[in-house]
Amino acid sequence: MKVDGKHYRSIWFNENTDTVKIIDQRWLPHEFRIVDLVSRADFAAAIRDMWVRGAPLIGATAAFAMAAEMKRDPSNNNLDEAWDELHETRPTAINLRWALTQMRDLLRPLPQEERAKAAHKRALDINDEDVECNRMIGVHGLGIIRKIAAHKKPGEVVNILTHCNAGWLATVDWGTATSPMYHAVEDGIAIHVWVDETRPRNQGALLTSWEMKSHNIPHHLIVDNAGGHLMQHGQVDLVIVGTDRTSAHGDVCNKIGTYLKALAAHDNDVPFYVALPSPSIDWTVKDGITQIPIEERDDEEVTQVQGRLPDGTIASVQISPDGTPGSNPAFDVTPRRLVTGLITERGVCEASPEGLASMFPDKVVD
Repeated sequence: MKVDGKHYRSIWFNENTDTVKIIDQRWLPHEFRIVDLVSRADFAAAIRDMWVRGAPLIGATAAFAMAAEMKRDPSNNNLDEAWDELHETRPTAINLRWALTQMRDLLRPLPQEERAKAAHKRALDINDEDVECNRMIGVHGLGIIRKIAAHKKPGEVVNILTHCNAGWLATVDWGTATSPMYHAVEDGIAIHVWVDETRPRNQGALLTSWEMKSHNIPHHLIVDNAGGHLMQHGQVDLVIVGTDRTSAHGDVCNKIGTYLKALAAHDNDVPFYVALPSPSIDWTVKDGITQIPIEERDDEEVTQVQGRLPDGTIASVQISPDGTPGSNPAFDVTPRRLVTGLITERGVCEASPEGLASMFPDKVVD
């Protein structure tokens, strides 16, 4: 994807400086900042404090973190300590555990003198694989948008609603939920995107809107509670969201508020699709509602909002009375019965054990 005409990934390794660079998303859309990640503490803070966010990007960042640690100290103790510390940063996004385990399983059998080189190569591969995975999600999701454009709304604009940010900023490139949108634009299909603000951190308002504007895609920012109203009045043709963890039976864990969008879509016969890269599937979990851990974040994310003041300063302001506590579950789980289909890098399937098994027979856990 491009920023001011220049292509960027959300994370990359700079060979000239021998460092990992990221777009620090805490400051978007008002400031575009690039920072270096060097130490384990840097990587852990970046994941925990959401300099980077989005399940695929968290996984890619963790892979680079393990590579940096192996360059510093390739011992077994450091390998295990790095895995443990990084794994604790975000409990819900399964890509974190997936990437860390990929790295540990690769490195454990190797002699210590070979670990740094092998870790660096695998981290680069994980990043490249994420790009291709999300590109293919876009290819398969494009087919859904094409059908709506051709049969339901020939010659009209296709209205798509999305929640949170499942764009290229949440992945290494392309995005998950946004990838079909970008492919539709490239295919010449007229689309318009309803962007949920996505309280409490406002990733839709801050990030998805910025992506849409940067790529000249028609869009409107809406409050989180507007989606049902728009669906009732026929102004939403399709909902596409991302996921941080999906159960082997098809339950989808995503940013808080996704479940309510799915309920509204179901009540109004609006197709509800989830863009699902396979590393986001937790094959060990069958019941997403009871088995997926839900991250509880700081209540200041609820009681305060960040924005740009008239003098240009970026600041957080308190919106609640002193002493009012906030409750901040970061995710909810949408049961599979409310999901029209899962858009994966291998194709589109139903949200069910059978559907996922048909796409990924090589990954099913008994």
